[in-house]
Parts: sequence; structure tokens; C-alpha cells
Amino acid sequence: MPVNLLGRCATKTGADILAAKRIYLDSSVLVALFTPDPFRDRANAFIRAEAPILFTAGFALVEFSSAISRLFRMKLFTSADTQAVFTNFDDWSAREVHLVALDPSDLVSANASVRQLKLGLRAPDAIHLAIAQRLGLELATFDERMTSAAKALRITTARL
Repeated sequence: MPVNLLGRCATKTGADILAAKRIYLDSSVLVALFTPDPFRDRANAFIRAEAPILFTAGFALVEFSSAISRLFRMKLFTSADTQAVFTNFDDWSAREVHLVALDPSDLVSANASVRQLKLGLRAPDAIHLAIAQRLGLELATFDERMTSAAKALRITTARL
């Protein structure tokens, strides 16, 4: 079920690593990579073609687990399927993704973004945007509202 990216960084040279895009993955991309999501092919193609350096926050891991657990509760995944997705995701993310910590300043920034009513942001999306902005990372998301808000906040978004 999940994308197989084993060894995707093994052939990179030092120059390749320096030139690689630095991408923050939100939970919509993580879920797409590990489920039969409509955006799965686009997510896989982006990661294979760009071979970016991947980042996400522990917060996104919780959102991912919640989304997968919801699929189980909806009876779309069996218990075995759900555990397999968790195991595959944990193995992949440990190998391929740099986990970044939530900083108190991210919450201050997210709160300010949520209060910009024209952005229409929910708290989780605002937190992802704040983290990507603080770290100067390009944001990868399939959420159109987040993409629009990122542009308004001058956060670069990946073309998925």
C-alpha cells in the first residue's frame, strides 16, 4: 500500500543534497502516500521526481494516526490493514523524514493567522503553516485553503 522510497537518497551526491528542495509535508500528503487516496499518485510522483529532503512535525504524525484510525472506525480498513499502515509509515518516516519540534512561537504565529479571518484557517492548518514558515520550508499540501493561505502569508508551496 505505501510508497516504496527505500534508498531514494542513497544515490545522492553532496551537491545533490545541497540542491534538493526542502519540503514540509502536511498530513494530507502523508495520508495520501499510505492510503488509496485520490491524491496518492500525485504524492508519489512528486517525491520520486523531486527527491526532496522531507520534514514534518510530530503534530502531523498525530493527525496521520487519527486519519488512519478513522478509516478503521469507518470499517474501510481492517485491524491488520491499520496496523500494517502504521508500521509501514513508522518505518518510512524514521528513514525518510526529518521530524521537527513545535516551537512556542509557532502557536503565536498560528493564532495570528487564524485571526486573519479572510484566510479561513483551522488551528491545525495554521500550525503547519507556522512551522513551515519558521523553518523556511516549502509546504506540500493537497488542501486548497491551506495553499491559498500559504500564498497570502508568503510561504512557498510545492507543485504537487
